[in-house]
Amino acid sequence: MGEADEDSLERAILREEPHLNAAEVAAAAGVSLDETRRLWRALGFPEHGAERAFNGSDVEAVSTLVRAIEAGLFDFDLAVNLTRAVGQTMARLADWEVGALVHRVEELESGDEATGTRIGSALRLIEDLTDPFESLLIYSWRRHLAAAVVRMEALSANEEDLHTTEVSVGFADIVGFTALSNEISREKVGDLVELFESRCADVIATQRGRVIKSLGDSVLFVNTDPVAAYDTAEGIINVIGRDARMPDVRVGLASGSVVMRLGDVFGPPVNMAARLTAVARRNRIIIDAATAALLPADQFDTRRLPARPVRGFGLVEPVAVRRH
Repeated sequence: MGEADEDSLERAILREEPHLNAAEVAAAAGVSLDETRRLWRALGFPEHGAERAFNGSDVEAVSTLVRAIEAGLFDFDLAVNLTRAVGQTMARLADWEVGALVHRVEELESGDEATGTRIGSALRLIEDLTDPFESLLIYSWRRHLAAAVVRMEALSANEEDLHTTEVSVGFADIVGFTALSNEISREKVGDLVELFESRCADVIATQRGRVIKSLGDSVLFVNTDPVAAYDTAEGIINVIGRDARMPDVRVGLASGSVVMRLGDVFGPPVNMAARLTAVARRNRIIIDAATAALLPADQFDTRRLPARPVRGFGLVEPVAVRRH
């Protein structure tokens, strides 16, 4: 794809020619150049110096933030944090979307609706999808925002620190992923990771949990109910490890107080859940003592395993668990 083709795609997506530099965007929005650059970096983009790389939508985006700051909704530092969260989320979404649409472009060019060039099919696809996809984004954001507000109430967060709460944290990872990725093609690795993530996400959502992050060969999730967290772990093993076409998995569960910020979680239970997968057997669940204490004795059998060193925690007694 040549430079002219790339320019055509960029114009089709942005719907406006770039005609402003960073200083002109700052002046139009009524903020300093340094503040404009800080917001731009927070979105995850490199700086363009004096290059005319911006347009009216960039001015409107900065102006919207400025108006919110002036109205007292938040200060500039919080604006940067929110901008960074949006930038990181949208960057991953955009990569995901483009990766999916590449296959659709190939299909269009090999079918009856071929335009003669991939760029032609890509432009048509963008034109057809942009508006409905933007509507879907707004709908999804509102739904997730409502769920996040309800979740904050349901978590019984510490009144002195609304970011701190008690949850069960799960960490599931593919056994021997590095060796496996050296044995199969890059395309098959990508397909495997996509299937692993999608199956895990389905199980987590079914149990009213939440995916915190996917790291290719592993998924981190949380649930407010330790029994549901166990059911999630068991479900992941059933749909991944017990499928002969998929690799084995290991799942660690740990419970306790965590800090939730910008869509991520931090705290000892997060680290413990990840460490426990290193001592779990294939297609087995290993939990910590805190989670064992939360599981109803009339539903679960727990057995302490021999103590072993766990990085960052010293000697730890992992706990094997199964339903009656």
